[in-house]
Amino acid sequence: MKCVLYFSATERVVYRRFRGRLEFEARYPASDAGIEEFREHLRRQKSLLYYVVADLAGEDFHEDQIPFLRGGDRKAIVERRLAQRYRDSRVAAALSLGYVSAERRNERLLLASFTNTQQFEPWLDALAEAGARLAGLYSVPLIAPTLTAALGVRRGPCILVTINRAGLRQCFVEDGRLRFARLERLPDASPAALAGLVRSETARLTQYLSTLRVLRREGPPVQVLALAPPGQRAVFEQALVSDAQLAFRAVDARAAADAAGVRQAQAGSGAEQLFLELAIKRPPAEQFARSEDRHGYFIWQLQRAIVALGVAGFAACTVFAGSQWLDALEARAQAEIRQRDARLAAEKYQSITASFPVTQTSTDNLRAAVTQFRSIASRSAAPEGSFALASGVLERFPQFELDSLSWSVGRPEAPATAARPNAENPAAAADEISELLQVSGRVTATKRSDYRAITAQVRRFAEALETLPGYRLVRTQLPFDVTPEGTLTGDIGAAESDEAPRFTIVVAKRLP
Repeated sequence: MKCVLYFSATERVVYRRFRGRLEFEARYPASDAGIEEFREHLRRQKSLLYYVVADLAGEDFHEDQIPFLRGGDRKAIVERRLAQRYRDSRVAAALSLGYVSAERRNERLLLASFTNTQQFEPWLDALAEAGARLAGLYSVPLIAPTLTAALGVRRGPCILVTINRAGLRQCFVEDGRLRFARLERLPDASPAALAGLVRSETARLTQYLSTLRVLRREGPPVQVLALAPPGQRAVFEQALVSDAQLAFRAVDARAAADAAGVRQAQAGSGAEQLFLELAIKRPPAEQFARSEDRHGYFIWQLQRAIVALGVAGFAACTVFAGSQWLDALEARAQAEIRQRDARLAAEKYQSITASFPVTQTSTDNLRAAVTQFRSIASRSAAPEGSFALASGVLERFPQFELDSLSWSVGRPEAPATAARPNAENPAAAADEISELLQVSGRVTATKRSDYRAITAQVRRFAEALETLPGYRLVRTQLPFDVTPEGTLTGDIGAAESDEAPRFTIVVAKRLP
């Protein structure tokens, strides 16, 4: 549960956030008795998350510069400057105002604290003793830049004027950063007198800022956002007339709440309700409490992060398990479909085989016989491919006249002595089943007596046949022969004849 402890000069008010809006919880006087009552209140309610918002006079703002640093070095020098500026730095903050570039780059800081910080210590100690988690200690001026941005002013100087329970609050914001703030007590007055007081106090603040050279005297008019109580905007607009120095804009408190995205304020409350809501919904990065006072809040944030991470992991595991479960259901459905298809196929097979004639053997034997038949059929050869290859070779040898071209399947005969001496292992190849291609023809373009030319041509033709894919030379028969004793035989030396010399070439291709 989230609670807000509102600090004013006379009382401390506790609000509880319930169903998106703040509800009054308790009110305590700013005294020792009030602290004891607050302690008793904390004992009755455990594990609460508290936001402390101070709306007090006596805030101190001091602008300073430090070297451009990061990390631990910057933190150390900021703490040193706060300790030098304020006697008690337990309730102090350093707001960054940007960077300046001179001889070296420096960071501008706005050091802020309260003139009386002891008033916070007993209340902070009570929160720590009760185990309540302190989210942060804020002041109304720290939250003012968030409200001005919600009202549409993000650049340039702007003065936000609000009427709170503590009094008339003026916050000077420049480019979305707080520069100065003051609180003035409000007398009981009519709306018109109250609007006149807003104008006079804003003029005084502008003159003071010009004296400090925070505002330029010759600059454009400063925007002034005046939050009027509900139903009094017309009265404020009539009294707040813009001039060369101030450009007033009256905003109804309800319209400001809608622009800030918070629920409507409770009846009878001032503009502090806007700041209390924004402290919970959009707390500023800077606040006054030390890290030691917020230790419980840091542990709570870590616990929530771990829980969120665990929930995210559990959700991821749930999604993954769901996807796996869907995949399993789909796989089971596919398996059932396959089983049904298998049963239908088996039934169809049984119905088909039932119509087969009665045989003297089993179905497995028939299947094996069909497989063997297909294997034998795949190894059967046809002569068309061999004839096509041989015709391609014959086209390159027009001097040959073809007598016969025969194709057969069988085992090659052992080569005669007239075969080529370098034939490829003919003895081993003789036992293989092969395609045999026998080419017989005549040499017509060469004289019968030129046996050397005839031999060369026939051998070239045989080598061409041997280069066919998968073929090897088995036998070559010339029109003459040379015996191992060196004797030339045949009709090469006979009388002249018109008949061309004949030759025969046999090549073989092993079946797969």
